[in-house]
Amino acid sequence: MTPEQYVQDKAAKSGSSFYYAFLFLPPPRRAAITAFYAFCREVDDVVDEMVDPGVAATKLAWWRKEVTDAYAGRPSHPVMQALMPHVAGFDIAPTQLAAVIDGCQMDLEQARYLDFAGLARYCHLVAGVVGEVASNIFGRTEASTLEYARRLGLAMQLTNIIRDVGDDARRGRIYLPMSEMKQFDVKAQEILNRGYSDRFTALMTFQAERAHRTYDEACALLAEPDRAAQKPGLMMANIYRALLREIEADGFQVLHQRTSLTPLRKLWIAMRTHWRGR
Repeated sequence: MTPEQYVQDKAAKSGSSFYYAFLFLPPPRRAAITAFYAFCREVDDVVDEMVDPGVAATKLAWWRKEVTDAYAGRPSHPVMQALMPHVAGFDIAPTQLAAVIDGCQMDLEQARYLDFAGLARYCHLVAGVVGEVASNIFGRTEASTLEYARRLGLAMQLTNIIRDVGDDARRGRIYLPMSEMKQFDVKAQEILNRGYSDRFTALMTFQAERAHRTYDEACALLAEPDRAAQKPGLMMANIYRALLREIEADGFQVLHQRTSLTPLRKLWIAMRTHWRGR
């Protein structure tokens, strides 16, 4: 299997909304974003599939060295072998890859967030930086598009957090800020025990409203000259926002299930965005 086949399989098997947006890119950009996405998945899987935190930390340390070695001309992992031909052309910096690893490292060291400011820092590392890289690969000419990409990454990560409250709790993690849980009188034990209540619904409504505001803020930052090139990001935003609305319509039943959209619906949303340009 070639490195290019490896990253393609990694992206396709993930079932992610990102994959459907990649389909509409010209081959060089599609190859670059697929390799970068596969890198993000590999690093994220270290934490998501973690059995022993010590082993996970060792694997992340290995990835840090692999990034350094790859930029020195010695990539050994197929993901880095597939990615390296694109880093110069799309201005992908080693510090950006290191930031993604830093975000995953936080998952090993921190299972709660005191306030939204702390959560936002985590979101920047695991999603905002991903947005930066993706915006360059898609094609960016305006400085404001970089901030659009960061805000869009934040909005999508907030959607992930809402969707995955139950799954994360089963791993011992709660990403909802503790100060906001206190504001709505929701105890951590209620979430860990899958306890629904009007208070929990109010807390989740608050989270969803912030995510919607962040989507709106991101879209307002997208400069018109970059709108056509950034359509893949808009596709992802529309897919994620449709997922958020689905969760809202279902009354935030996220503690015992993981809401998802069908592949056909994701593809339809991506195609509709491609045609409409927004």
